Amino acid sequence: MIRDYFHRWEQRLAEVSRHERLVRPFEWGEEWIDQPSAIGHQPSDARARIAEWVGRVMQDTDAFYTPEPTTYTFAPSTPDVRAKGEAGLLTFPSGFTTPHPENNVVRARYFPADPIRKPKRGVTPPRKAVVVMAQWNSDREGHVGLCKLLSKLGIASLRISLPYHDQRMPPELTRADYIVSANIVRTLQVCRQAVRDVRLALWWLRDQGYDRLGLLGTSLGSCLSLLTACHEPLVKAMALNHVSPFFGDVVWRGLSTEHVREGLEGHVTREDLRTLWAPISPWSFLDRMQDKQTLMVYATYDLTFPVDLSTQLIAEMRRRGLPLEVSVLPCGHYSTGAAPFKYLDGWYLGRFLATRL
Repeated sequence: MIRDYFHRWEQRLAEVSRHERLVRPFEWGEEWIDQPSAIGHQPSDARARIAEWVGRVMQDTDAFYTPEPTTYTFAPSTPDVRAKGEAGLLTFPSGFTTPHPENNVVRARYFPADPIRKPKRGVTPPRKAVVVMAQWNSDREGHVGLCKLLSKLGIASLRISLPYHDQRMPPELTRADYIVSANIVRTLQVCRQAVRDVRLALWWLRDQGYDRLGLLGTSLGSCLSLLTACHEPLVKAMALNHVSPFFGDVVWRGLSTEHVREGLEGHVTREDLRTLWAPISPWSFLDRMQDKQTLMVYATYDLTFPVDLSTQLIAEMRRRGLPLEVSVLPCGHYSTGAAPFKYLDGWYLGRFLATRL
């Protein structure tokens, strides 16, 4: 009975934006491949050519996810904004160039840590900071409340806008469709862009003197957080909100991505997506998590990140003896953002980062 109640609630919450979700046509997206194969005799069909490219990516994902150093611009907030906890806006060129100029400038809002107590004489406390990634299609205010909570816990944060979100969205879009879509290579490359951008944000925090760095991500942001942590040595801890081992399985089975699956069906299978989207699937990188303190939060009645996927990832991490804590929310995916569950979720995330960074 409780499950049915939450599932109906999730369906109602998803229905609010259903009219905005466009079923876009399937595309292989070969034009998004930035390093075509040097092999003289390439496969004759697009599927095989992309699979060959993905195979080469998987041989060196450090190169795939590592950006060139960049220049940063920090603009302090006005006094009225600063009084609300936000210190300023950090902008910098993206670590991956796309065809859309708006998307090639990264924007991150900086929230400094509140002083908690006077340190002991002769003791220099660690400076903690976190890059925060909200869920797919979050608006500009998504997770700002979490940033303010982290400030009160003595943790600074950068709330980063993901590719094709907020001011990074070109005029042709009303939703951030290009980061998760029925275009195979574009989805890979835009998620790659997100990871590179987050690494650049972490480097900026390091250069400001922060020595304990972490990540907080929700839904799509949790996947991108894990991919980043597995390629960025600076990351000590990450709090992941809604998790899955396979990027494509969530797209194929999730409530929020039914329109994306509709574009994919008839062209690829779920098994195809596991292969083609391996570079953006956490399962591919679990061997890199030995030194990463990790919290995974999942929701008992989640229809967007199916629960069996979350528990599969958690079970595998435990089997490998990886440093892991797990918290469970007694709600669904969308209802995580409703009271009282959002407060419980914030407590799980904040407590973990405060004690593990």
